[in-house]
Amino acid sequence: MAARVSCNDCSLSQICLPLAVEPAQLDELDRIIRRGRALKRGEHLYRAADSFEAVYAVRSGALKTYAMSEDGEEQVTGFYLPGEIVGMDGISTAYHISSAKALETSTVCEIPFTHLETLSSRIPSLQHHFFSLMSREIQEDRALHMLLSKKSADDRIASLLTTIAARQQRRGLSNRIFRLPMSRYDIANYLGLAVETVSRIFTRFQQQGLIRVEGREVEILDRPRLCGEGRLHAG
Repeated sequence: MAARVSCNDCSLSQICLPLAVEPAQLDELDRIIRRGRALKRGEHLYRAADSFEAVYAVRSGALKTYAMSEDGEEQVTGFYLPGEIVGMDGISTAYHISSAKALETSTVCEIPFTHLETLSSRIPSLQHHFFSLMSREIQEDRALHMLLSKKSADDRIASLLTTIAARQQRRGLSNRIFRLPMSRYDIANYLGLAVETVSRIFTRFQQQGLIRVEGREVEILDRPRLCGEGRLHAG
């Protein structure tokens, strides 16, 4: 059995919940967290309508959340990388309104919500940090709706790449070279595009010298042009 790793030893502690806790209070947070739950690729962490009991910190790998449309089609609603918290959709309803599935072999830390609430009431900084995470989730959901309603296909792809780069940087990793844990299908589904469109734009961005793509590895070569007005759009 692997040795138990505490929050204090975790490389993700500076972007996860322990960021908000003083060293003297870390043991309290440590005691309520259940670590090391492993998920195989394609395995569910929870499903829509499951009882809401905990939030989860991604420790390794990556997860996606999705909802089912009225006609039974899957709609990807988010991607979660190491250090990020998933499962907050159930706070107001007492059950999950979306499903969460591992994109690859992953591990999560489970944080029982009733214990987190109790601890947060004693540690205001933890409560404030958790509210900040909820606010970020709302902001990202709003940004996604704006992305889907207003921007071109090129802009959607560019925004996704720069957003993932920024999230990598928060983890102390390179914001220039990174691996996409999600498939082209999931990217297309999330951005409201056809898979063929996603592949075509990746190819064009590479031909224009904006990015380098090898499998799921992406290198941003020209960030200003990728983000800005200088990018060439297909006619």
